[in-house]
Amino acid sequence: MSNKTLFITGASSGIGAATARAAAAAGWNVGLFARSADKIDTLAAEIGDQAMALPGDATDLDAQKNAIDKLAAKFGGVHAAYANAGMGLDTPGTENGDPSEWKDLIELNIMALLYTAKVAMPHLKPVKGHMVLTGSAAGRRHIKGSIYGASKWFVHGYGGNLADEMNEWGGRCTIVAPGMVNTGFFDEEKPDKLQPEDVADAVVHALNADPRNTVREVFLMPTN
Repeated sequence: MSNKTLFITGASSGIGAATARAAAAAGWNVGLFARSADKIDTLAAEIGDQAMALPGDATDLDAQKNAIDKLAAKFGGVHAAYANAGMGLDTPGTENGDPSEWKDLIELNIMALLYTAKVAMPHLKPVKGHMVLTGSAAGRRHIKGSIYGASKWFVHGYGGNLADEMNEWGGRCTIVAPGMVNTGFFDEEKPDKLQPEDVADAVVHALNADPRNTVREVFLMPTN
């Protein structure tokens, strides 16, 4: 599998970093894209020759394009991309919500994800490659006032549409939809919830499935 390369956004911590480690352990080369240059440098050093640190802002289309092109040049191609970067809101709901925060949420959870898919397509199409998107349990049900949840509804709707678009040339698209995960997304530790490694396992499962098998969605919930 060492001839395959995965581009990951939001790779500096949490689900993105765990996925980078799991994919590398499964034989993939990994491109680590995030704003925190120091964190992705440290992670790339930990993983070794299979990793490339690619500092940049996911909400910048050109930054994503330049990063994935650099990754392809280093490893001879890109076979999968994982649009994982995302954020939540400090002030939930519509009545009390902060419209400037909504704008940041849409830029990262929706536009940046679209940018990842857009810049990945020219690399994925020739190799019948794979897109993975981080959805959420919040994108599969209604949660009172949740604008974050609505952004994940977009991911689920778009992911299904993208899967059909990619299917025309033999490509695959997977939504990985976790319930609550113990990451820096929350202020306090949640040790009884899903761990980032659980989500990473689901991503690698989808990536390594037989090419005849498109794993369209993996829905994970904490047992407790």
